[in-house]
This record gives sequence, C-alpha cells and structure tokens, in this order.
Amino acid sequence: MPHISVKCYPGRTEEQKIMLAKKITEDVKEIMEAKEETISITIEDVQPQDWDTTVKNVEILPKASVMYKKPHYME
Repeated sequence: MPHISVKCYPGRTEEQKIMLAKKITEDVKEIMEAKEETISITIEDVQPQDWDTTVKNVEILPKASVMYKKPHYME
C-alpha cells in the first residue's frame, strides 16, 4: 500500500520516468505516512490512438467518484 499507476503518451525518457517515480514516492511517504518499501509505481506508455479505449473509457470515466484530480474533459 499504496500503488500508483501512471499512464501517458510515449515520449518520456527513462530518466524522466525514474525521476517521476522518485518524486511521487517522496510525496506519498510524507503525505500518506507510508513506508517506502510498501509503495509501488507503474508507468505505462499508451499510444494516442489507444487512449480512449484503454485508459479514458476503462480507468478514468468509470472511476470519476474516486478521482481527486480530474482531466479537463470531466469538469
């Protein structure tokens, strides 16, 4: 606990992904009072043409009630 899943369009470097995971880990440790060894983070590249079918319609829209930061198209 906790697990964070990041999905984004391709184009970020491995260095950027590592830096993002590190920053998220630091904040989760502090804010959620979690131990580093309990935190897991995945970062997946999703092609733009696949976004709606694999992310928006499956993970974003159905989970609106538990989403704390919504994308512009849900406001």
